[in-house]
Amino acid sequence: MAAPEERDSPTEASQPVMEEEETKTFKDLGVTDVLCEACDQLGWTKPTKIQIEAIPLALQGRDIIGLAETGSGKTGAFALPILNALLETPQRLFALVLTPTRELAFQISEQFEALGSSIGVQSAVIVGGIDSMSQSLALAKKPHIIIATPGRLIDHLENTKGFNLRALKYLVMDEADRILNMDFETEVDKILKVIPRDRKTFLFSATMTKKVQKLQRAALKNPVKCAVSSKYQTVEKLQQYYIFIPSKFKDTYLVYILNELAGNSFMIFCSTCNNTQRTALLLRNLGFTAIPLHGQMSQSKRLGSLNKFKAKARSILLATDVASRGLDIPHVDVVVNFDIPTHSKDYIHRVGRTARAGRSGKAITFVTQYDVELFQRIEHLIGKKLPVFPTQDDEVMMLAERVAEAQRFARMELREHGEKKKRSREDAGDNDDTEGAIGVRNKVAGGKMKKRKGR
Repeated sequence: MAAPEERDSPTEASQPVMEEEETKTFKDLGVTDVLCEACDQLGWTKPTKIQIEAIPLALQGRDIIGLAETGSGKTGAFALPILNALLETPQRLFALVLTPTRELAFQISEQFEALGSSIGVQSAVIVGGIDSMSQSLALAKKPHIIIATPGRLIDHLENTKGFNLRALKYLVMDEADRILNMDFETEVDKILKVIPRDRKTFLFSATMTKKVQKLQRAALKNPVKCAVSSKYQTVEKLQQYYIFIPSKFKDTYLVYILNELAGNSFMIFCSTCNNTQRTALLLRNLGFTAIPLHGQMSQSKRLGSLNKFKAKARSILLATDVASRGLDIPHVDVVVNFDIPTHSKDYIHRVGRTARAGRSGKAITFVTQYDVELFQRIEHLIGKKLPVFPTQDDEVMMLAERVAEAQRFARMELREHGEKKKRSREDAGDNDDTEGAIGVRNKVAGGKMKKRKGR
């Protein structure tokens, strides 16, 4: 990381957790009236724990390290103090928010615009996968807030004429542990070198890792730690289960669970892009409304998938860990860890997609004969033994034949999809992976497929 002498070494001024008084409102925390009204309009009636701790300190101008589990209102904890300071000293290119994934960047920008709509705040989202020319134009207009992923921001700092961050007043790193885990360290170093030393820095993360501590030494001046949950934990209202199954029957059990818990909305986490796509096609062949979200899809398709799921047009979202951090989709009822996460901390983030903001939810983890050790690590991390999700094995096996057939079709579709991609590298608009390759269905003259064509 950057040379530690850049910043004063932090005094661990760990705040005692304040007693939550019933009377605490945003006004009590020192937020101006205009922003309090904006909070009311968004339906934020009272501040969350992390907001109660972080906002007053941030308004005093301290650097902050915020540790809180996902779904605890971290975005509000940094957005409100920044907008508050912006009202006092209006200027362009005021704050920079760094995030690990593109989807999270769009979500944070929505929050800033919702909170700042009455005061005319302009924000720009600078992420990969989107035409950089239009981003350069957005930056030329000098927005107040920039929300960016590190790689693309460096790109603009180096190549976009007239764009610099020398006047920056606030730097926020959201999900800081993930930014560093994705090996953005060199990018973060570069960014720290081109922004003013005299700035406020907020570091938010659900988990404190060695890399985050290293970054804190390099980037923060005399920070205050606001820890709402020091040990790794999952929300109280989350019911967590596991299923122990042979790996060859994973698909069959997944279909069984989707049938058992029908009527809920699901987020299913897979370990690879390929498996995400395959499982989405498999479920679609069985008549489920499933859409994939993974890193190999174009940015517009990723946002399209997300929006369809948010609008409840689709009830099942299959995703890689791209979607495990920070995404706030209010109506996820069940999270299924189809492939167990290799880093136990990712488990906390994945299951944090459900049971958000006081609602309840279920999380079911598939454990095969190869995953036992990983599963024990997860149990050790969250400090509880998970119960078994009850299944009727004979009922599951009744599905096996149909699932095997759908697996075959899914493999054919994937193969055809891959060949199509090879053939049409230049014609990128050819294959729409949000609805799946339809070609196979038209070719296979099986009874089931014919029926499905009418769908």
